[in-house]
Amino acid sequence: MLTERQRHILSAIVDDYIRSAEPIGSRSISKRGNVGFSPATIRNEMSDLEEMGYLEQPHTSAGRIPSHKGYRYYVDHLMTYGQLPTQDVDLLKQFFAERMQEMERVIQQVAMILSHLTPYTSIVLSPETLGATLKHLQIVPLNERTAVAIIVTNTGQVENKTVTIPEGIPMSEIEKVVNMLNARLKNVPLLHFKSKMYTEIAAEMSSYVSGYEELLVMLNEVMSRGEEERIYLGGTTNILTQPEFKDVDKVKSILDLLGETPKLLQLFDGAPASGGIQVRIGSENKLEAVNDCSLITASYTVEGQHLGTIGILGPTRMDYAKVIKLLDYLSKDMTKLMERWYR
Repeated sequence: MLTERQRHILSAIVDDYIRSAEPIGSRSISKRGNVGFSPATIRNEMSDLEEMGYLEQPHTSAGRIPSHKGYRYYVDHLMTYGQLPTQDVDLLKQFFAERMQEMERVIQQVAMILSHLTPYTSIVLSPETLGATLKHLQIVPLNERTAVAIIVTNTGQVENKTVTIPEGIPMSEIEKVVNMLNARLKNVPLLHFKSKMYTEIAAEMSSYVSGYEELLVMLNEVMSRGEEERIYLGGTTNILTQPEFKDVDKVKSILDLLGETPKLLQLFDGAPASGGIQVRIGSENKLEAVNDCSLITASYTVEGQHLGTIGILGPTRMDYAKVIKLLDYLSKDMTKLMERWYR
């Protein structure tokens, strides 16, 4: 349990180190107008904080820097949130005022804006299958047992999928069902499509379509489209501007990770799917390549359904308060935008 004085000194060290990227000494802390402790007192407290694992002393420097444990305590107990800069808020308002019709463009722009508003790398995950509604479904036979299903979404995506036609079911029956789906489920969000097909269409199908159960299985396969999340990056090279990443090998491992989608997705394992902010500091991240980084994530949802995740990757010496405030603001606006689309 830290004393109030230790909390005050740790907070001052983290704040100063975030700004300067230089080890912080007792004299510089004592000169802060809101501290009120002598350099000798501060030195003693810094030694105790180091012994408890909240601070580290790099090399032979007289100053200290926060440890991962120190950052964690700061984020959980000491950090204060100010207001976002007016120009940042204005930029976000302007962005969400635009009437963009394609989710892909929105996600790309979000990644770009985040990399502009912070000196870090932005990572935005967008499950394409959930971020669209059905505009048109067509099934075109290739031969007696095989057909191509063509799905057109409101975002302008066109996807083709080869499916097996159930034995003994003529194309005329399939066409009946497809016409019914297009009439009844047009503009239905794809995340609700399968459930609505079973609750609203299946009973009607059973009354005048032979072999409807086999057709439902085929249509379920058609709509079980790949749900692999698309990843959009912004400010990939921002990491190069951070003084703690002058080590070429360290930077290379991070840049290599950013170029590998499967590994990058592992970073987001366990991110909150129902909204909220998650902060992973240093070794709390699952991949060794980013053990000197922090990842802050926020999710955007519709009707409680997770749609995607926005993340910021930067050094552990990150401006946590600003990034958390920014992601909170942005994720809420993304949720509002998605809800408008679904309505």
